[in-house]
Amino acid sequence: METIREIVFDTETTGFDPQKGDKLVEIGAVELINHVPTGRTYHQYINPEREVPEEVIKVHGLTNEFLNSYPSFDKIAKEWVEFVGDDGILVAHNATFDMNFINYQLKELGFEIYSNDRVIDTLEIAKSKFPGQRNNLDVLCKRFGIDNSARTFHGALLDAELLAEVYLELLGGAEPTMDLASNISSKKGGNEEVITLKREYRESRKFTLSEEELAVHRSFLESNIKKPIWLMDEVKEEEAK
Repeated sequence: METIREIVFDTETTGFDPQKGDKLVEIGAVELINHVPTGRTYHQYINPEREVPEEVIKVHGLTNEFLNSYPSFDKIAKEWVEFVGDDGILVAHNATFDMNFINYQLKELGFEIYSNDRVIDTLEIAKSKFPGQRNNLDVLCKRFGIDNSARTFHGALLDAELLAEVYLELLGGAEPTMDLASNISSKKGGNEEVITLKREYRESRKFTLSEEELAVHRSFLESNIKKPIWLMDEVKEEEAK
């Protein structure tokens, strides 16, 4: 089976247009392998080395004073590129916006930019499933019953966690372990936050079968399955006689 590695991510910025000098101020990302979270995340605040407008601060809450203590993008670009790796498929909501910033700032530093065939836009998927409806992250969380109560500000890591849950719902239904935003404990180390999922223990179910049902089951096995693997030892003994 081919392994699919996806990086569900979100960014916060100083504005809307990198070509006019706007910069990244935060990146948050969640790793999925075959649509299941691995617990690996990437999170980094970034000093944009320019003023953050007040109207933007009202959206993500990241002030100039706060961001001044963090590294600029050129100091963390290599870490981000290594986290994504050569095989990572990038998943974002309104991906054109995020990719414009990521690629613009990577190109400025001489890094290879990400091609469109490595990007999945969850907004486009949502539009195709719910045409004519609002499809922002908050609306999609409500639609799928995903708890986004911690989202008082836009935050890249939390939004990436929520988007990972939304993404799986858009694909047809989330795994039971995907409640990332409300069912985690975290431990920070460096720029990476390791997330441990809390798993609910469930007792194994027991079924009582009648003798008649057991007889039908045995008859089915004997008629349809030759040399079953759970009886291979007995088969080998019989053949050796």
